[in-house]
Amino acid sequence: MIEIDFTKSADGLIPAIAQDFRSGDVLMLAYINREAFDKTLETGKAHYWSRSRAGLWLKGERSGHVQIIKEILVDCDRDCVIYKVDQLGGAACHTGYSTCFYTRISDHGEEIVAEKVFEPENVYK
Repeated sequence: MIEIDFTKSADGLIPAIAQDFRSGDVLMLAYINREAFDKTLETGKAHYWSRSRAGLWLKGERSGHVQIIKEILVDCDRDCVIYKVDQLGGAACHTGYSTCFYTRISDHGEEIVAEKVFEPENVYK
């Protein structure tokens, strides 16, 4: 069994960073528990724990923008993982951008630094 330490937080959740396996772009940060991690290993598709829905969540279950696992890295403390993924549909963010990190903050304020891949109202009906 793969040893991941889910006991370091009271809710049993640890951070999971999704990274594009080709470009290296950081796509998103979410949380996983043992159930989500085991489901990811079982299916080869990224599963997370949705804190807002309080339940297991297959990334892309509504949009079709599923994340296919290519590699999993675990940090030295075994309480954070990186999922290197093939992001189907070209977008990880529910707002339509390829990455959830599309806003740059500078001395001048906020700036959108990416282009939308899709319009959310066309995908989430």
